[in-house]
Amino acid sequence: MSDGQYLRPERLEDAVSALREGRWTLLAGGTDHYPARVTAQRPEDILDITGLVGLRGIADAGDHFRIGALTRWSDIAEGDLPSCFDGLRRAAREVGGAQIQNRATIAGNLCNASPAADGVPPLLTLDASVEMASADGVRTLPLSEFILGNRKTARRPDELVTAILVPKPAESARASFLKLGARKYLVISITMVAGLLEVKEGRVTAARIAVGACSAVAQRLPVLEAALVGQPADAGLASMVTTEHLAALAPIDDIRADAGYRLEAALVLVKRCLAELGATA
Repeated sequence: MSDGQYLRPERLEDAVSALREGRWTLLAGGTDHYPARVTAQRPEDILDITGLVGLRGIADAGDHFRIGALTRWSDIAEGDLPSCFDGLRRAAREVGGAQIQNRATIAGNLCNASPAADGVPPLLTLDASVEMASADGVRTLPLSEFILGNRKTARRPDELVTAILVPKPAESARASFLKLGARKYLVISITMVAGLLEVKEGRVTAARIAVGACSAVAQRLPVLEAALVGQPADAGLASMVTTEHLAALAPIDDIRADAGYRLEAALVLVKRCLAELGATA
């Protein structure tokens, strides 16, 4: 353990008060924080928010769903949730193994801001927003504005994430999530794709497609999304996808894959995702 203060408040007001008075490292599940410090540790003051039990759980809030910041991935994987959450539920089962899923939190996944964070693409397709609290009050940002880059977010040092807000779809929704890695489980993504279609009378009324691990921040594909609206909701949707639809992506070469392979894999996964969503009864 590094030198520094340790504080575990049990009330939100105490947590935000502490954040106003000093610079703290927020700790939720800790599944990314401590493994990154195995070989080198620096002095840091830890604000452990696991005592804020009111920040865990999923609630129907009328026109939206509220996912508490400390909700664990196993809560999502096992939760009784509507079909629009099917992609997020799949992603929850891909976040490490069972031990990690029982400890890691949804807000921690977002705040860690890894380009390969499994939770980000499905939450982008859900049009999720991030709620943050400070001593000065509460503010909300769309997820697309919250994650700014690799390990960078819009959270101020005096704020903590309190919830993820998901608006209810206007129509019946189908959602999916596909991930490619070097093996099936316990692996960082080479690429991943999440998709959500809203369907009415057999046609797509809204489409949201997001690709992760192919740019510093997971990206929606707005040109493809616009092209899908009005189309018959069947497996033929996959034939509409072209490389031009992936122009916003900026994959890199690393030890898991080179950029060219990532882009080709993303194209295949987008097509598979749409074929699956189109074939859903």
